[in-house]
Formats: sequence, structure tokens, C-alpha cells
Amino acid sequence: MKFKRTATLAPIAAIAIGGLALAGCSAEAVESDGLSVVTTTTQVGDITSSVIGDTAEIHQLLDPGESAHSYDPTPESLQALATADVLVMNGAGLESWLQPVLESSGFDGQVIDASENVQPLEGDHSDHDHGDEDHGDHEHSDDEADPQAHTDPHIWTDPHNVEAMTATIAAGLAEAAPESADVIEQNAAAYADKLAALDAWMHEAFETVPVEDRLLITNHNTFGYLAAANDITIVGSVLPAFDDNAEVSAAAIDALVASIKETGAKAVFSETQLDAQLAETIANEAGIEVYSGEQALYTDALGAAGTDGETYIGSQVHNTSLMVEAWGGSAPDVPEELK
Repeated sequence: MKFKRTATLAPIAAIAIGGLALAGCSAEAVESDGLSVVTTTTQVGDITSSVIGDTAEIHQLLDPGESAHSYDPTPESLQALATADVLVMNGAGLESWLQPVLESSGFDGQVIDASENVQPLEGDHSDHDHGDEDHGDHEHSDDEADPQAHTDPHIWTDPHNVEAMTATIAAGLAEAAPESADVIEQNAAAYADKLAALDAWMHEAFETVPVEDRLLITNHNTFGYLAAANDITIVGSVLPAFDDNAEVSAAAIDALVASIKETGAKAVFSETQLDAQLAETIANEAGIEVYSGEQALYTDALGAAGTDGETYIGSQVHNTSLMVEAWGGSAPDVPEELK
């Protein structure tokens, strides 16, 4: 099987990238001469669609609301990969299921790793496990088997990383369809304006909350990049791991409840792709609010059409608004270009 790493094209890599909603987007259509593109996650699918326009055939492997940490391919997906010219992936160790899927499909096209120019955050899966377990030799062997096992793959939670992701995706698509490079660059520039507005709005929103009150508890370790960019303290996670399929011990739950009470955190946030029952139990034990259902956060997956999280930008506006409200702040009005 052949994998071709895309080179970053200088004219496109220099673009200041931003966000563009799929619904009603103004992305210019790309004359791609039948270019067939497969994307892995919902976030990567949204970015790719915004950059390439709506004339290229795009098949997204993961459905809205589906965890990005596990995937069982459908016959349709295997067929799409078998005939695809380009595969766009999140990278950073997120799609641990991808290699056997590619082998099963016989994919032989160009691979674009959107994380190629993102600086990863390193950290042990048990960073927020409160020291209740010794993973010992088992964890060591996992490290040797997967060198990215302790790299945080949730790179999209900081819009600055999405800028780099979009530049990489745009460069790879221009390489695959050089006749459309100018249009891809125009679409990426429009996306740049959106992401710049999103980033500015998010910073303004978080700044309405005192730093000491920006205390975050979620289902799993998913907001490291957002936290680093906005002085947010991650108190802990219901599932103390980067993978939302991880298991949690009773001792870890007790320790998390104790940490919540010690820090004075005000809320536990469930995530849309996960069952909220354990998050609700922890919130009840700690005596604080839980945000679930329609108020859950969009993390590993975007939402279905018509939801707040239908697009990457929509998901970030939703998440930021909920966090700020829960912490006692007041998010500013959302700019028109982000609606």
C-alpha cells in the first residue's frame, strides 16, 4: 500500500486560516475534475468541505455524534476508500483504528495528515487519575506499541490549531488538484476570516470569568489545548484518559469528587458522544450542576444537522457559551459572521 505525505505549498501555507460554516457557506466551488476525497472525523470533514467547496465528492467516515476513538467501517466506506484519490485524517494519534481499515479497503491514494504542523501536547493518560492506580508494565508496553499513545489528539479545541490544520489540508488538496489551487486558496482565506473572528470572540468570552473560576471537569481528557490557550484549569475528568472508551475505578471517582469540592468547581460537563449517567452521578455527589443532553459539550464529534454543533464553528460557540455561563461569566454577542 502506498502512502504519499503531502508537502506544504508555500503560497497556501502562508494563509491565515479561519472558520467557515458548512450551512450556507460561501466557499467557492472547486472544479476538481471528479476528485474523490475521504475524511475521517466530523471536524476534519467540515474543514475539508469548507476548503474544497461542494463540487468534489467527499465521503466522511464518522457520523455526527460518533466517537472518533473507535470505528467499524461500513461496506460503503470501504468502497469509498478503495476509489478515493485523497484521504484527510486528524492525525496526532486519534485514528488508531485507521490502518486496518485502509488495508481492508485497498486504499492507494494521497494521505493528508492535518496534524502535521500542529505542536502536540504530551501527557500521560492517567494525568488526572489522581494517583489511584499503578499502570506498570502494561502502560509501558502500550507506549512502545504506539509512540503517540500519550499525545493529546484533540487538537481542534484551540482554533489556532485549526488554522494550521486548514493550511495543511488546503496544501494537500491543491497538490491533488493543481488546476483548482487558486480557488482552494480563496476558500481557505475566507475560512481564515471566520476562524480569526471565532478566536477573538472566544478569548473575549473567557475573559469575562476570573481565572480562578475557570475550572473544567468533562467526561474525558479532551480540552488540553483549549485550556492552555485560555488559562483554564482542568480539575479532572470522569474518564481520566484521552480515549473516551477508557474505564474508570471507584477510587478515581471518589478522588475526582474530592477535587471538585476542594477547588470549588461549579459544574461537570458531559459530552455529546458519551452517556451522561456517570457525569451526572459525580455532579450529584459533589453537589454541583451537570450539563448534559442538549447542554452537553461537542468534543470528539460534531452534531447532526440543525444542532448547535453542526459545524466546527458552531460547536465552539456552543461550548464556549456553556462554559462561560456555568462559571458565572457572560459571553458577548456572537458576531454575525459566526452565526
